[in-house]
Formats: sequence, structure tokens, C-alpha cells
Amino acid sequence: MGVRSTLVTRKAQRRERSFRTRVRFIRALAPAQVIVIGFGLTALVGATLLWLPISSVDGSASIVEALFTAVSALCVTGLVVVDTAVHWSPFGLGVILALIQLGGLGIMVFAAMVGIVLARRVSVRTRMNTALETKSAGLPDVGRLVRNIVRTSLTIEAVLAALLAARFAFGYGYDAPKAVWHGVFHSVSAFNNAGFALYSDSMVRFVADPWITLPMCAAIVLGGLGFPVLRELAREWRKPLHWSMNTRIVLPVTAALLLIGWLAIAVIEWNNPRTLGAESGWTRVLAALFHSVQTRTAGFNSIDVGAMHDETWLIMDVLMFIGGGPGGTAGGIKVTTFAVLFFILVTELRGGTVVNIFGKRLARSVHRQAIAVVLLSIAAVMGATVAILAMTDLDLDRVLFETISAFATVGLSTGITGDLPAAGQLCLVVLMFLGRIGPLTLGSALALRERRASYELPKERPVIG
Repeated sequence: MGVRSTLVTRKAQRRERSFRTRVRFIRALAPAQVIVIGFGLTALVGATLLWLPISSVDGSASIVEALFTAVSALCVTGLVVVDTAVHWSPFGLGVILALIQLGGLGIMVFAAMVGIVLARRVSVRTRMNTALETKSAGLPDVGRLVRNIVRTSLTIEAVLAALLAARFAFGYGYDAPKAVWHGVFHSVSAFNNAGFALYSDSMVRFVADPWITLPMCAAIVLGGLGFPVLRELAREWRKPLHWSMNTRIVLPVTAALLLIGWLAIAVIEWNNPRTLGAESGWTRVLAALFHSVQTRTAGFNSIDVGAMHDETWLIMDVLMFIGGGPGGTAGGIKVTTFAVLFFILVTELRGGTVVNIFGKRLARSVHRQAIAVVLLSIAAVMGATVAILAMTDLDLDRVLFETISAFATVGLSTGITGDLPAAGQLCLVVLMFLGRIGPLTLGSALALRERRASYELPKERPVIG
């Protein structure tokens, strides 16, 4: 009896030491490492589930198809290599829906957690200034913050699901279970900017239906604004002068980009018989607005994107690359990064030495972070574009559109995704993963690595231009 007791005690001690080792390892990880590992493991689990015979209608999903779809859903992109509506079984669609929800909530929660980590790593004076600017009494409670994010997301999704389900039931004659399922699926996919649809033609059949397309546009824009903006608007929507710099940048820049995209798509495609030209006047306006919203990284389409003019693709490339607001479900380099570079350019053209935005001076560290994010994002897109061009005979404009759509987690496509070789599809998988976690983790890593130099080297100016 004594020997057995000793063996049990030793096993318990070994388990305890092993548990403590794992805990120390997890605590030693940086926030960027946590999000990469978490998303990577979740993507592998999702791919394994989609690879199972029960997940596809004919039980024949390949590992590349399963991995591509899992990463696209988790990274809320929406690019597909198989027809979502007919290839996946109800179980597979449930897995995709769960991955979309996890991906959207995970990014927003992680963005909020990074904000807390950053706030605790800076000086007391900076923390006090941040609290004054954001109108907060101090560091937020983590549990309460996560609950607020989940509550906000589920509330918006529930409202949209109810509107869509009612329209499907009363406008298209769906029975109650089908109407609810389609309402819930497209609501979650829209708010999380995922772009997955239960129809082979995406939203083409609803191109003239504002009761479907406009509520989805509203949810896409709300998801793309980001939780920090939504939280501030909910508290002080009547006091714009009290808004933080982040909110003051995100709202007008988002509105401006939506308007530019709307007008550009409408003007260029107005007489294109394969896109807007085949619709009535009101439907053309509605479809142009819908597609401008999709470039905020949603990915639904109500007209054939592959039949658009090259000029439209180029404009959409730029809008997709910019993306939406930070801390939300949208991808891209973020509108704040774009706005920072714009104000830096304006200041340089005016001969200024300090960048001021809405009455506040922009920290020089933000200049470097914005430039780093943009240059690395361009490098990722260009690298993948060159790789896919080397392995296919496709045109540059279509490949570039595809790679930007993948990196910016948009999901729009000219129709070449399924025709790419397996190596090309894996390039897009890597690009979607980098695009979803890259800008956020890179931005947090740069902010957390900031440190004062103990000395400075002599200055010298190279010739520019």
C-alpha cells in the first residue's frame, strides 16, 4: 500500500510539473505569438473537420479544399475553390459558420486585448493621457470588455438575421426552418465580412432587392468600422468633438472611400452589358453601392465581377487593399494606416515638420509603424502575385485582383480561384492567413518593441527623388 501511494504521489508531482511548464510557456508568449498559434490550431481543426466524409455531400473533399475553405472561413475572407452551396453538407456548412464566427470574434477580442497590453506597457503619463482622450476612467476589465464585444456582435447579427429571415419567408416563400437558417448564415457571414453565401451565384439573384442587399451592407459597414468605434459611438454619438482620433479618422475616411467606390463602379460599369448595363436604372445604382461596400472586405457579389472592366478592377484593388477600420472584422492595411500616410504626405508637401490630425500631434513612432505595415503588405501581395504568375498562364490583372482579395480578406474573385493549381491555392491560403493576422500582430509587435535609444548617430541626408 505504501509503494502504491508513493507511485501515485510521484505521478501527481510529474503532472503538476508538466502543467506548470506549459503555463510558463504560455505566459512567456508574446500577444502576436498567441494569436498566430491560436488561429493556426483552429484552422487545422477546421480543416480536419471539413476533410471528414460527413462534411461534403459526396464525401470526397480533398485536403487542399478542406484547408483552403477552413482558412478562408476562419480568416473571414470568402474565397472558395468549390461551390459552397452544393459541395458542403449541412454539417460542413455548420463548421464553416462556426469558423466564421470564431474568426470574427477572435480578431475583435484580440485587438481589444492588445490595446490593454499596450496600455499597461506604457508610462503612467501616457496612460493618463489615453484615458482622457478615450473618456475612460482607467484600464477596462477584461471580462467585461469581452462580454461587450460578444454582446454587440450577437445583437447586430440577430437583428440582421431576423430581417433577412422575414424577407426570405414572406418575399420568397421559404419555409420557416429554411428562412431562419439562411437568415442566420448570411447575417453572420455579412457582419464578420466573410462573404460566404448559400447560393452558387452569391447574391446575384437579389441584385434588385434592397430588403436583402441594404441590410447586409449596413451590417458589413458596422463590422468593418471596428469595435472601438462602435463602442464610442454608442456612448457619445451626440458629441463628435469628444471622439478619439481613431473614430474621427475611421468614420469620414470610410464614408469617403464608400462614396468613391460607389461612383467609380457606377460610372465605369453603367453601360457594360455584362454587369450593370443589363439592369434597370435603380438596380444599377443599388448594385454599384453594394459592390462598393463589398470592397470593405466583405466579398459578396450581386453582378459578375469577372465581367467588369479592367479600370473597375484596379479601383477595387486599391479599395480592397486599404480595407476597413482597426479592431473590426475587416481586413486590409486599415483606413487609419491609409489616413496616417495621407496626412504625412500633405504635411511633407506643405513643408511642415510635424503631422497634426484633428488638433492632435501624431507620434513619430506611428509614422514608422504605418510605413512598415504598408511596405510589408505590398511585399506579401507582390510575392504571391509573382509566384502564381510563374505557375500559370493567367493575366496579371486577374491574378493581382485575386492576391489582393486574399490578403485583404475580401473574398471577391474574377473566377480563377478554383482553376488555380494546388500550389497556387496554397499561396492564397498563406496570403489569407497573413492578411488576417499580419497587420494586427505586426502593429502590436512594433508598438510593444518600442524602446528609447541610449545614443544617436550623426545625421546625413541622402538624395531623394
